[in-house]
Amino acid sequence: MKDLLVRWLIVPALLLAYAAAANAQYDVIITDFAGKRAPVAIVPFGWEGQDAAEPFDVDDVISADLYRSGRFAPTPEDGMLQKPTASVDIDFDDWLILKVDAVVIGKVIQTGDNAYSVQFQAFDVHTREQLVGYRMPASRGTMRRVAHRAADMIYEKLTGIPGVFGTKVAYVTAKGTETDRTYTLVVSDADGENQFTIMESSDPIMSPAWSPDSRELAYVSFENNVSTVFVQTLRSGNRIKVSSRPGINGAPSFSPDGRKLVLTLGGIDGNLDINVLDLATRQVTRLTTNRSIDTEGTWSPDGRSIYFTSDRSGGPQVYRVGVDGGTPERVTFEGSYNARPRLSPDGSKLALVHLSRGDYRVAVLDLRSKDLLVVSEGMQDESPSFAPNSDSLIYATSYGGDGVLEMVSADGVYRQRLTSRQGDIREPVWSPFPRY
Repeated sequence: MKDLLVRWLIVPALLLAYAAAANAQYDVIITDFAGKRAPVAIVPFGWEGQDAAEPFDVDDVISADLYRSGRFAPTPEDGMLQKPTASVDIDFDDWLILKVDAVVIGKVIQTGDNAYSVQFQAFDVHTREQLVGYRMPASRGTMRRVAHRAADMIYEKLTGIPGVFGTKVAYVTAKGTETDRTYTLVVSDADGENQFTIMESSDPIMSPAWSPDSRELAYVSFENNVSTVFVQTLRSGNRIKVSSRPGINGAPSFSPDGRKLVLTLGGIDGNLDINVLDLATRQVTRLTTNRSIDTEGTWSPDGRSIYFTSDRSGGPQVYRVGVDGGTPERVTFEGSYNARPRLSPDGSKLALVHLSRGDYRVAVLDLRSKDLLVVSEGMQDESPSFAPNSDSLIYATSYGGDGVLEMVSADGVYRQRLTSRQGDIREPVWSPFPRY
């Protein structure tokens, strides 16, 4: 029974074979970029305070965030002709000489023993106009989060697309030998920092899913060799068993309002179907009744329908069914294998695992034009998850014999690899926007 669940909840099944891991944090490496990066300058922030030095390099985080986006090329500090920290000191002609499009300046001001004010401004060098200016309170513990938020605001002003540097990523790691392995559910910042363990077990952990408010994670655990769906609160660590029915319990996904989960359930006969669980009443509504395998359900952003994988046409394809039931409608037609569907938050695109020339790759289906674009280049890519701005995806793949994560833009223009410092990481899922 457990083998059947593994075979259908992770595509392809070979990706469950984790290698040894000792540290879940990852490093970001830009691996491919086909477009032109816009030149920007993030000037070192000024420091005003009682302490001898600034407690945190806010400008370094902003610069790194913009670089990792794949859209910007920050000017090296040693190449700057000036380093202003106030708008009156900016000589825009100097930045025009360097062919910089935008310049960001700022200060960190100490206002108490562990209290600071982070202020920043971004200017269009060509028009000499301020694009954004903001001041935010911070402490030593929140300085990185404030830097990410500043980068998000700057990114949105420069691109028109909300930034996702302040978001988080959940993923699963494994370490140890084939007979003695530890599985860990981890959450970190999108850049791999500030990682912390949500749950650790000697039994497999699968299919993490964020609640809409980013406060909870649902996941599947095989504790006591039984598949069980839990919902765990991140801040308190408290977890609730929400589904442990006979047979298979798997592939949870929160509804947009956070009140329900779509689940893959299968009785003792092992036939998998799409079901909806009301978290308040624990009432389950079965949406599919076909003798085929129906699994990997995910909600549409409007909450009106559920997309899922089914082999009812002879091979894995993506279907859609209304939350009130009815006859499922086939969505994918290109190729013999399309699985693990995930909707973009804006509802315009569908990410999935697509069999392309013998390799399992991540593809993006435009739901309006029906165009399918393969955006990954691995042999066994899986578990795609959209960023909350619908502009990028994260997914799992293999590199050098290890399991790694990769991020790719939805148009396939840029790609970056997130390599674990000492082992395998799998099953990534990108959080919604934080609620400040």
